[in-house]
Amino acid sequence: MSGGLYVVLVSIHGLIRGRDLELGRDADTGGQTRYVVELARALAAHPAIDRVDLLTRRVLDPKVSPDYAEPEEILAPGARIVRLACGPRRYLRKEVLWPYLDSFTDAALQHVRRVGRVPDWVHSHYADAGYVGARLSALLGVPLIHTGHSLGRVKRSRLLDQGQKQTAIEAHYNLSQRIEAEEIALDSAARVVASTSQEVAEQYSLYENYQPKRMVVIPPGTDIGRFRPPTRHDPEPPIQRELERFLREPRKPMILAVSRADPRKNIATLLSAYGESEELRARANLVLVAGNRDDLAHLERGPREVLTQVLTLVDRYDLYGHVAYPKRHQPEDVPDLYRLAARSRGVFVNPALTEPFGLTLIEAAASGLPVVATCDGGPSEILQNCRHGLLVDPLDRDAMIKALLTALGDRERWSRWSRQGQRGAQAHYSWSGHVHRYVQMVQKMLDKPRPAARPHSAGARTPDPGTMQWSGSASGLHQRGRSRLPTVDRFLLCDIDNTLIGDADGLAALLDRLHSAGPRVGFGVATGRRLESALEALEEWEVPMPDVLITGVGAEIHYGNGLVEDTGWRRHIDYRWNPEGLRAAMGELPGLRIQPREEQRRHKLSYFLDPDEAPTLRAIRRHLRHHDLHANLIYSHGAYLDLLPLRASKGLAMRYMGGKWGLSPERFLVAGDSGNDGEMLCGNTLGVVVGNYSSELERLRGRPRIYFARGRCARGVLEGIEHYDFFGAIRAPEEDEDDAECAASLRKKAL
Repeated sequence: MSGGLYVVLVSIHGLIRGRDLELGRDADTGGQTRYVVELARALAAHPAIDRVDLLTRRVLDPKVSPDYAEPEEILAPGARIVRLACGPRRYLRKEVLWPYLDSFTDAALQHVRRVGRVPDWVHSHYADAGYVGARLSALLGVPLIHTGHSLGRVKRSRLLDQGQKQTAIEAHYNLSQRIEAEEIALDSAARVVASTSQEVAEQYSLYENYQPKRMVVIPPGTDIGRFRPPTRHDPEPPIQRELERFLREPRKPMILAVSRADPRKNIATLLSAYGESEELRARANLVLVAGNRDDLAHLERGPREVLTQVLTLVDRYDLYGHVAYPKRHQPEDVPDLYRLAARSRGVFVNPALTEPFGLTLIEAAASGLPVVATCDGGPSEILQNCRHGLLVDPLDRDAMIKALLTALGDRERWSRWSRQGQRGAQAHYSWSGHVHRYVQMVQKMLDKPRPAARPHSAGARTPDPGTMQWSGSASGLHQRGRSRLPTVDRFLLCDIDNTLIGDADGLAALLDRLHSAGPRVGFGVATGRRLESALEALEEWEVPMPDVLITGVGAEIHYGNGLVEDTGWRRHIDYRWNPEGLRAAMGELPGLRIQPREEQRRHKLSYFLDPDEAPTLRAIRRHLRHHDLHANLIYSHGAYLDLLPLRASKGLAMRYMGGKWGLSPERFLVAGDSGNDGEMLCGNTLGVVVGNYSSELERLRGRPRIYFARGRCARGVLEGIEHYDFFGAIRAPEEDEDDAECAASLRKKAL
């Protein structure tokens, strides 16, 4: 190993591969997919970086290429795509991926263990990866860098401006969950990489976790080698003949638009402007390249509606012979399209309602093609650097007509814009320049002392002595006998109140089963109680000392009879923990009363919450974020609120402990009854919700790895053990029937 840096990039949704990217296939396969692939290659080429892993979702679906089912794909020396199982096998749009992101996190942790090396940082892309990145960086104890690409609050505002109803927006886009994931990512991120200053000042400022001091503007790079001006020696590209099928006068200047068939891209306003202007139609052809299609009827609803509107407007304005809208194009056709438009002395137009960056404007600039672009978002800074066109209000049809006529109307100005665009693209938007600034930022960040220790990364099944405080008996973790943790191959982890205890006969039966299972089965508790209270409850109910005690809702981890504290976990969760500031801010809110002193811990603040008087959890989070305070809020039993560090919870503590002792989440059976158990029940663990559960867990019903038992307390745990055959072969939930059919069809297609 060279000793260089190791980075994990996370980009979950869409279809990602190293060649022939299906850009524009749908709303999830746009510029972000190309950005992360090119970023991975460019980072791997930097001399300071040894390895780059781009983690994305594995898809086994006969409707898409078998490429997306391959577990790994080499992008370049030192860079690879790693595809991880996450939810159903089939391709899913990003709005329905949320329930499966905990599984993606667990799969990502297992990938790191297979690599045998902890990354130096994690870089998440978009909200879904931001949620995963926050958890992954917390578990690994490494910094998180986040890039939003597009932001939910901005999208919601734009959709409302178009007259769409809040309920309809939420039903289709699930924006509340997306926005909260963005808040979580901003809460955890050491740095946020933005494309423009406008993005920082006007878009991220809408968020509760807006901290501009942690935000860095680094414009994305462009593969300038693919985009160049036309020459007289260029052969006729294949796409030219396809366009000429539509056009009566194919040699006229070309107004070119390249985007996904997405309502946000505002293609209809451009087409209406062209249809309304007789002068524009006389002067130029319009070419709309909006993804690929075989049959409109088989497209998803969004692209189908956009393209149906395009065909309707072409017919309404009788634009046949004036507008080209090819059904298909290849990735290699895109540079040719820019060159064809430049050769015709045409113009590129980006009329999007909102554009976080505007990569196509840089591609056009590198190709010597002037532009007319939306004034919203990144284009204003791109045009400031490249000086190769005009900005326009995307909703002002008349202004769009005027700008297009201006761009087409003066040959000397057109030539000046063409030259300036080429120079600006080379000077400001090369990948080498982007990565140089990026690595400088990272190296400065990594040079600063880090408060948290990293957990074990390789497959070792013994803890790092440097992270453990040895106390009690010198003979090992237990006062009576040695620790079983280095040799167990599965682990039962139970909440205490109303799960492990509450039914004496059921508990006795569970303990008998656990004893007969032998030394390969570990046993632990995860509780909201403080350590002393947990020990009292276990003694009262005659429960033998567990191998592991996770107490204080995940704030503390202790091992065995010696009660050895995992001080590595204590240091790990100290990240951004400010208990004094949190107490002061919480004191400003009604309906909250701090619990007695003995319930408070170094990394836990506990409150009684009166639901009739207290703000909602959402409002409490907002209040803390506005004070630049960071906490994980755990609400349970309708009356208790615990504030923990960002990196602390039962679920995170379980995964940290499992990673230290070489146990993957799939080897844990976890049982609980209340809201503070929710996180450890999710993901790739085998979950059991006992029959006397609180309503807070009802939202988990239907998830394949969470079993809702009929039995109460320990009897429900026993029922879960039988359901999963946990003391035997371990019977994990099988894939859905339609997923199995999908996998078989894919294998047949590959053959």
